[in-house]
Amino acid sequence: MAQRADQYDDNQRSYRTYWDGRGYEHDAEVAALRRLLAGRHFGHAADVGGGYGRLVPVLREFADRVTLLDSSRRQLDDAEEYLAGLAGVSMRLTTVSGLGLHSGSVDLVTMVRVMHHLPDPAPALAEIARVLRPGGTAVVESANLAHAANRLRYAARRRRVPLEPVDIRSAANRERESIPFVNHHPRTVAAQLEAAGLRVQQRLSVSNLRSTRLKRVVSRGTLVRAEEALQRPLARVTFGPSIFFLVRKAA
Repeated sequence: MAQRADQYDDNQRSYRTYWDGRGYEHDAEVAALRRLLAGRHFGHAADVGGGYGRLVPVLREFADRVTLLDSSRRQLDDAEEYLAGLAGVSMRLTTVSGLGLHSGSVDLVTMVRVMHHLPDPAPALAEIARVLRPGGTAVVESANLAHAANRLRYAARRRRVPLEPVDIRSAANRERESIPFVNHHPRTVAAQLEAAGLRVQQRLSVSNLRSTRLKRVVSRGTLVRAEEALQRPLARVTFGPSIFFLVRKAA
């Protein structure tokens, strides 16, 4: 869904393999989605930049049908295999700033692990607001520039965490103009959501225990149980590397 979507079309690369060894991170995001959507049911959900459909089975728990949207043909080809046999799912090759859906036609939109590819997310957020029906719901995830460890790093340099997005690519990747990879300040994201007409209802801090060392010595199940207990209280201090925003479009 980013400007360099062609990088996800490389037949030598598969986003599915990226998740090898990242079971805790996947489970943390699934837990966040289920917490935010608990007790709700939707007719039509759209997963923006959903890649190979990693979260589509979760969305089907809450929606009668799900449209998977992505700008990479390779990703959608992988989704055909990954989601084979799952009813109520359609797919569309599209861009984040032009989703190709009718205005007001979607009850729920999710956009997870996409914002970090968007130095300026305003067009994408406006498009989400456009396709949502009045009173519709969205879950938007953002890589958190103001997470606890980063705040300590900035404090050690006697600097404030910037409100503008920060490019975290290596110098080599910037030189070859690789796909953008930025972290956003939650305060700025909240303001951008509001500007798009999407009012923040709830936030969760996600992947709070992301640590290679912890994953070596603590079982995945134990980590996920602790994660579930921490997501809501740690949201108050934007602790984790990922923030999930539950938002609602005005009725």
